[in-house]
Amino acid sequence: MKHRNFAKALTIKSKRMAKFPFQLLIKSASSGNEESLLCKALLRSVPGSREVYDALWNNKKVILKLFSHRISARRHLKRDWEGLSNLIKLELNSPKPLFCGKTEDGRWAMVVEKIVHSSTALNVFQQTKEPTEKLDILITVCRELAKLHSKGVLQKDLHLGNFLLGFDKVFVLDPGQMRFLQREVDKKAGLSQLAMLAGYSTDSDIHLVEKLYGEYFSARNWHAEKPDMKLIQRQITAHRKRGIKRGLKKCLRTSKRTLRIKSENYLAVFDKGFYQGDGPLDFIEKVDALMDKGEILKKGGTSYVSRLMWNGKDVVVKRYNHKGLMHSLRHTIKKSRARLGWLHAHRLRMLQIPTPKPLAYIEQRKQKLVWQSYLVTEYVEGQKLYDFLRDSKTNKENHIKVISQVTKLLDKLGKYKTTHGDLKHSNILVTDNGIVLTDLDGMKVHKWNWFLKINRSKDLARFAKSLECRC
Repeated sequence: MKHRNFAKALTIKSKRMAKFPFQLLIKSASSGNEESLLCKALLRSVPGSREVYDALWNNKKVILKLFSHRISARRHLKRDWEGLSNLIKLELNSPKPLFCGKTEDGRWAMVVEKIVHSSTALNVFQQTKEPTEKLDILITVCRELAKLHSKGVLQKDLHLGNFLLGFDKVFVLDPGQMRFLQREVDKKAGLSQLAMLAGYSTDSDIHLVEKLYGEYFSARNWHAEKPDMKLIQRQITAHRKRGIKRGLKKCLRTSKRTLRIKSENYLAVFDKGFYQGDGPLDFIEKVDALMDKGEILKKGGTSYVSRLMWNGKDVVVKRYNHKGLMHSLRHTIKKSRARLGWLHAHRLRMLQIPTPKPLAYIEQRKQKLVWQSYLVTEYVEGQKLYDFLRDSKTNKENHIKVISQVTKLLDKLGKYKTTHGDLKHSNILVTDNGIVLTDLDGMKVHKWNWFLKINRSKDLARFAKSLECRC
């Protein structure tokens, strides 16, 4: 949903929420009867495409999908319906399709069985802290994946959110993104999908990748070979890069985790966990006053940084100041520094590189030009790396541990062709949970190895120089 006027959008949103529960009539395509559903909650919304509701039909818990695309709605419904029907025929676990038809306002609708007392594998995985339990979840999904492949089913949008765990079973979701082949999925395609699943591991967790590899090959009755393992490792890196590219696009629009708002005077994206009620609008209007009242961390011509409290959250706001018409024109074309910082922070977190959580970015505009911009991140309590290394109270074991973390950080940045741009000790914080990389203003992702090599050499030289100056 695109918000041209945020105050109006909030009113519309509150009205929608106030309607629950509401009654919906659907004329069944098969029987011609009108079926009544009680919609209890909105589970998912893809603007301009579909809405998914938690509903009741004849006192039975169901899932209702409403397809709203002006051109492709019927095709989307048909694809989902046939996909679920094919999964049932192949005796694979999936929600059963119940009926489909049209609503009174002409939208296509499909009602499917709700798997009660279940949760997506992604939710379970994210809520699980123990590595062994995380491995068990991936192995469970891996076995179901092997079963799908053995029956010729290829999920084009493979991720843990498309697997449902319940009743000691794994249910597969999103049939509209599946291909049903007349043969088993071959080794090349199977290993590519296994690499997507293994991508949920950390770069250093070779044991997990090997375990999944062994489970999958055992389920397919294949003989494991060394070249296959090397191929999976390469594909994990490639899939992770593609996943980051898709994830960054989501970070710039309204999604399950973010809210994009736009008016003539500003454009902003907020993390949904950061605001409450009219929070975004209040924050945008008061941001300069809030910064002035907060703890001033930096006040320069280029940027202004302040630490403040908002909705009970300890945050840091960095304002990139207006420096003239040409400066605004350049950053309108190149994109604002706040927007780039927002994307860089999300990129690092997807790569499991610790950095302060990005909470919002705001662009103030005049005549479509970016005038000045703001980046909001969580405040992280920590000790600057050079202070930590000089601290006589820190034992040698902790020194070695932190130096090892820094080395891995530099290696991972290089692996994903990323340079920081200002890699000095003050931009690496040592916290109770490990090191955290900050100040991403100069970060770049390189397409060409030659540019990577030059900029990485500068990064390492800057880092070494700050070490010499401080130690």
